[in-house]
Amino acid sequence: MGRDGRPEPHGAVRAAVGGGRARAADRRPHHRHQPAVRRRTGETRTEDARCAPGTEGTTAVKRYDDEGGRAAGEPLAEIEDLRVEAGGRVIVDGVGLRALPGRVTALVGASGSGKTTTGLALLGEFPAGARVTGRVHVAAGGPVGYVPQHPAAVLNPASRVSALLTDIARAQVRDLPRPARRAAARERVLRALADAQLPDGEELLRRYPHQLSGGQQQRVVLAQALLLGARVVVADEPTTGQDALTKSRVVDQLAAVAARGFAVVLLSHDLDVVRALADEIHVMRDGRIVEWGPARRVWLAPRHEWTRELLRSRPSLSDTTGPDGPDAGAEPYGPEGAAVPVLRVRNLTARHRDGSRRGATVAVRAPELALYAGQCLAVVGRSGSGKTTLARCLAGLHRDHDGEVLLDGAPLPRSLRDRRREHLAAVQYVFQDARAAFDEHRPVLSQVARTAVRLRGSGTGAAEAEAVTTLARLGLPAELVRRRPAQLSGGELQRAALARALLARPRVLLCDEITSGLDTVTRRGILDVLTGLLDGDGDLSLVLITHDLDTAAVAHHVAVLDGGQIVEQGPAHQVLTAPRHPFTVSLMATAAPRERATPTDPGRRTDRDR
Repeated sequence: MGRDGRPEPHGAVRAAVGGGRARAADRRPHHRHQPAVRRRTGETRTEDARCAPGTEGTTAVKRYDDEGGRAAGEPLAEIEDLRVEAGGRVIVDGVGLRALPGRVTALVGASGSGKTTTGLALLGEFPAGARVTGRVHVAAGGPVGYVPQHPAAVLNPASRVSALLTDIARAQVRDLPRPARRAAARERVLRALADAQLPDGEELLRRYPHQLSGGQQQRVVLAQALLLGARVVVADEPTTGQDALTKSRVVDQLAAVAARGFAVVLLSHDLDVVRALADEIHVMRDGRIVEWGPARRVWLAPRHEWTRELLRSRPSLSDTTGPDGPDAGAEPYGPEGAAVPVLRVRNLTARHRDGSRRGATVAVRAPELALYAGQCLAVVGRSGSGKTTLARCLAGLHRDHDGEVLLDGAPLPRSLRDRRREHLAAVQYVFQDARAAFDEHRPVLSQVARTAVRLRGSGTGAAEAEAVTTLARLGLPAELVRRRPAQLSGGELQRAALARALLARPRVLLCDEITSGLDTVTRRGILDVLTGLLDGDGDLSLVLITHDLDTAAVAHHVAVLDGGQIVEQGPAHQVLTAPRHPFTVSLMATAAPRERATPTDPGRRTDRDR
């Protein structure tokens, strides 16, 4: 499994000369920060000792034809009867799909269902030490682009965005006269950034990856793939951590990529995105495809119970807000009798150093923000609006700010290094990229238990027992968490990260987009756990950093950020159902599900919708 939060490969299978066969043990090293694009031509056939004829991979391809899929030319990439087994665990079993030019093929399923392993098979990459059988074929003529769920895994943290993209562009302008190369490369880079929905390219080029939001990092990786001219693009949760407006633009961009004749393989738990983009859907569970077919048929008439459960679990604002919602009866400035907020922000101004002559840019201005014991505050905004920077200031992870952050009325030191152990335990941060927060060489259980030892002084045995109980409550059995992080999926690691924070018994839990990479069933389960924690422990408070308005609906209060400014805040029901600021109104309008439209006729639906 890879470092981007999903079960994914560390190497690529190489076809042996002459026979077209490859062994899973024959691999080249996988570099953490190399561009997420591989040049694949020809076909990889793997040893087929364990594959029986007529298994689900090849059957899936044939049945889709029988159900009326329209012809779209020869596949640019194809998988038949793929089985991947690693560490005594079958990750993918009998999977088949075709990536057709001009079409979007979606793989939908819970975290750990095998979506990423299947998608990366198109790049010829599989988990280290895996036994692989089946057939993977990629047409000649171009590389395969990969946009990972957690793009930090493929962006070199020591290089500015300009270096990450210009190195690719330079290779494409070598035939030009030397004086014209620099300008031509710059033009290509800025065009790719604009195509990836990053219009402020000049300013962004000066930044390092850690100075970008998760959504901005993701679009930089997409720009890399576009620069390289990939004919097949594997998009792994491309809208994870992005707000409704940005998500809408990414949907438009991927639809435009498909309309130009590219094949897009979409790996996603976001059913709205799948509905807007997909021409055909493959539903995965436990490494197998349990249902497949034209998108409209699967969406409107699902045949498998797991597909129906995924669709039923899709949240709605009406499920969590309204007269009986979490904010019913909540006071605008805290519950009755609460004299002092558990966490308060006053006159906070946070900055980012960008290396330019200006020295720094203001990232967040928050004159006043309060969180009361037993309540949940959701901070909502577009990708890059300053949500994560604000949360990092609260946690002591971003020191370059003015103003105060107060815990129970007492100022907290700006830097995490200056905070005492009780401060560290009181304010816990759960990161969006859970994989980056774990040591890949130690079992997950020991890392979770370590929090109770380090911050509360618990004994090792007692801490491990408490960790097992907390992890089980989040759906992670002891057998699973005794493994190393690489053997857990992104969703499983996200729940482990939440358990680790809870073992500190915090006063304030900061959750940064922790549900953005999860399927609908798991997401609903995590939100139920979080709201249950608030109901069962009046001393715990929760800050949800999210782009997702359905997730924000579980909160008591909502604060909306735009361009680093808090433009609206108040009770969740009021903000989410009767917004006052134009930006909040636009967020609500864009969050509505959309159908995919062709670039030439925005109002016309595709063939599968007729």
